[in-house]
Amino acid sequence: MKKIGIIGGLGPESTVDYYRGIVETFRKGQGGLAGPEMVIYSADVDELFEMVEAAKWDSLIDWLLERIRALQRAGAQFAAIGANTPHIVFDEVQARSPIPLLSIVEETCRKAENLGIERLGLMGTRATMQADFYQKRFESGGMSLVVPMADEIEHINNRLFSEIELGIIKDSTRKELLSIVKRMLDEDSIQGLILGCTELPRILDKEEYGIPFLNTTAIHIEGIVRYCIGT
Repeated sequence: MKKIGIIGGLGPESTVDYYRGIVETFRKGQGGLAGPEMVIYSADVDELFEMVEAAKWDSLIDWLLERIRALQRAGAQFAAIGANTPHIVFDEVQARSPIPLLSIVEETCRKAENLGIERLGLMGTRATMQADFYQKRFESGGMSLVVPMADEIEHINNRLFSEIELGIIKDSTRKELLSIVKRMLDEDSIQGLILGCTELPRILDKEEYGIPFLNTTAIHIEGIVRYCIGT
């Protein structure tokens, strides 16, 4: 069994979901009260997005590697970044990481392949929706991704940072987000939706319109526990 390392704090609310989810998933598979050994580095989300907004990718790579090395020094044998947006530089970080890293994008793609979905919508931060790291991986698996329209991207990003990342969950915001999903279903013919921000499952907490909502937090957690116990 391998000791888990998590780069959390990106944001803090979803890090709580990671910890709880990892423990619960582990217990279901192993029994007993104990969860797996785990080290969490709660990083500064403001620092992260300052680098993302300024497109300081080399600085972001070094910033993530510094935290991964700290996890390694604390005994972690592999690590996961508990957020989607930092995966913009995942390949570069993985190539230099001293311990194995588990990608939230890779795990989500595997889940979509298993479900047989060919065309998906992607919601997340502005950076995630405007970047191509999800598209590249899914297209290599024969799937296509659709992102919301420009004004919808700005609206989603605003709601994430002014409400959802702060733990503020409003029914009015949920309805707004679902209206975007419905438009994508009607106009873009999506067959599923990727919740490409680890905070989104807190507000879009159940599937709607007869299509699967891929909870990237839960999917990542499943992969982390599998790797931890060696299955």
